[in-house]
Amino acid sequence: MTGSTTKFETLGCRLNAYETEAMREMAAAAGISDSCVVNTCAVTAEAVRKSRQAIRRQRRKNPDAKVLVTGCAAQIDPESFARMPEVDVVIGNSRKMLPKTWKGLANLTETEQPDGARLLDDIMTVRKISAPPAAGPDANSRAYVQVQNGCDHRCTFCIIPYGRGNSRSVPAGAVAAQVKALAEKGYREVVLTGVDITCWGNDLAAKPKLGNLVARILKLVPEIDRLRVSSVDPVEIDQEFLEVLAENPRLMPHLHLSLQSGDNMILKRMKRRHSREDAIRFCEKARKLRPDMMFGADLIAGFPTESDGMFRNSVELVEECGLAMLHVFPFSPRAGTPAARMPQVPGNIVRERASELRAAGRAERLKQFQRLVGKNVTLLMESEFVGRTEHFADAEISTSQAVGSIIRGRVNGLNGSKLSVQQFAH
Repeated sequence: MTGSTTKFETLGCRLNAYETEAMREMAAAAGISDSCVVNTCAVTAEAVRKSRQAIRRQRRKNPDAKVLVTGCAAQIDPESFARMPEVDVVIGNSRKMLPKTWKGLANLTETEQPDGARLLDDIMTVRKISAPPAAGPDANSRAYVQVQNGCDHRCTFCIIPYGRGNSRSVPAGAVAAQVKALAEKGYREVVLTGVDITCWGNDLAAKPKLGNLVARILKLVPEIDRLRVSSVDPVEIDQEFLEVLAENPRLMPHLHLSLQSGDNMILKRMKRRHSREDAIRFCEKARKLRPDMMFGADLIAGFPTESDGMFRNSVELVEECGLAMLHVFPFSPRAGTPAARMPQVPGNIVRERASELRAAGRAERLKQFQRLVGKNVTLLMESEFVGRTEHFADAEISTSQAVGSIIRGRVNGLNGSKLSVQQFAH
């Protein structure tokens, strides 16, 4: 909430959460008032439904406010959102990250405008990305810096390239400057985020890789204690990134992998660029370089044509790769994607498979967390008594700590799904 009159609601991914915080800053600077901003998601049909539901809810709760709608769902299908009686303005994904957009919208909140006004670009023609304000959606604990937007790949289940456009990279100097500014504000940890960040640099003149960006940040900003990257495609991780991972303890030993399936035929039908064996080899290699590595992953349950045996390969991949932190997505067909035209798995089976995958993830999480018992860790405190280890494992501590501080301790057990940490004496 900005002041007392502008509210923001975010659906979907971490990048959306980051962008909401950047919009919050731009809206405040522009003097936006009496408005509700809904940042929509389009990753599944259910996400679009929830986006519409959020818009209606904001209108009911704030009948006199302007309702501004942005995000992937609004970019992909602006006409249908503009026709919603609750919507005053639809803002495209490229426009929402420009300060001048919010300066122009400040006037919209003060004068009568036709319902359903549209501020949009053809997202597929956008070639540049500016460095928007850095943001810290996790209160005062960690901050996020967008290094990339868009995606050049066309997975058969995914509509997001049509909401985000083609891959565009923020130059390394601008990224490093943002990280430095955040460190000077007191943030101890920064997360590099984007839609497909392992494609970072492909559109820049020298075509640098993500590892080069990470190495430069760690060299140019010695003030930052912890650096993370958001979801990565393991087949696109470059050698320099692996070298930095092995050699620099300030790059955290946690990677969230975009895997989607553990079956080779399903991966081909998804048009993914890796095989099951590639995923297993990557995890083994990363653990050899950094023995305390912990992995999360995205997995889709019930992709079209998925048989019981194909699904079993995904379940077994959880243990084979040691995937401790799963994001499980029950497949739902997204209109406009090739997967929506493939033979579908019955909904009840999709739900059962999603439940089984989540159970496998919980079991592996318990196993991986138990390996940390007796080990020394550092915690970035997210609340008074809860923080995250360098492995992104959530942990409890018995003594009150300042949010955003880093404390050292030893894991002495588990408390439910969290680690229990005993702080070292000062």
